[in-house]
Amino acid sequence: MSTLTVRDARKRRHRRVRGKVAGTAGRPRLVVTRSNRGIVAQLVDDSNGRTITSATWLQVKKSFKGNKTAQAAEVGKLLAQNAKAAKVEGVVFDRGGYLFHGRVKALADAAREGGLKF
Repeated sequence: MSTLTVRDARKRRHRRVRGKVAGTAGRPRLVVTRSNRGIVAQLVDDSNGRTITSATWLQVKKSFKGNKTAQAAEVGKLLAQNAKAAKVEGVVFDRGGYLFHGRVKALADAAREGGLKF
């Protein structure tokens, strides 16, 4: 039995989650993508294959000072604002195979505080 690399394990978890989670126009999928430098979140309508809105760590104010967890929380707040502008209230959360911990959890909590329901 071979051991999975960290990347392969994440891809396996992501495939498993995507088999169960799909977004619609009324309730899009909140996709989280994480890198070593930042974090990106998108609201995706899978039935039409379109991205409704997104937020990225590059859109956070240049004056922002903090660690990557605080950066993820800012992205979550920004995504919630963009979702309100797009008239989206409820979403389905897709953690992208990442563990619901640290930056992913901070983004989700900030999006909930911003008014998204999931």
